[in-house]
Amino acid sequence: MQPGAEFPAQTYRVTRATLVRYAGASGDFNPIHWSDRQATGVGLPGVIAHGMLTMGVAAQAVACWVGGTASIVEFSTRFANPVVVPDDDKGTEIVVSGVVRKILDEGIVQIDVTATCQGEKVLGAAKALVRNNDDNQ
Repeated sequence: MQPGAEFPAQTYRVTRATLVRYAGASGDFNPIHWSDRQATGVGLPGVIAHGMLTMGVAAQAVACWVGGTASIVEFSTRFANPVVVPDDDKGTEIVVSGVVRKILDEGIVQIDVTATCQGEKVLGAAKALVRNNDDNQ
């Protein structure tokens, strides 16, 4: 991996069923993740995906690019905008792309990650530090 190398975008569909499964796995049953009434009642545009689900989707894209989770040393981000998930069978899509920003000491590479939904960035300052294995593309 060399600075400037771009990774192919990965697209992940998120539906209300995805949110239910994530809530069960994480134990986060906050009603803003399943009730339009509750979500709009607190000023959100509708039901939103869990922030950690969004971060996990971005980390999954990195894992696909670098050959698995074992190569990921660190992943960090801030939540920039919510992922609004409509109550239909289509849901929404999160598109994750990345670019190698720089090579650090000891074979660690920084990948800047961009995650968007409906054209808006949903993660800010997202970056992954990964081991630069010769097999990583």
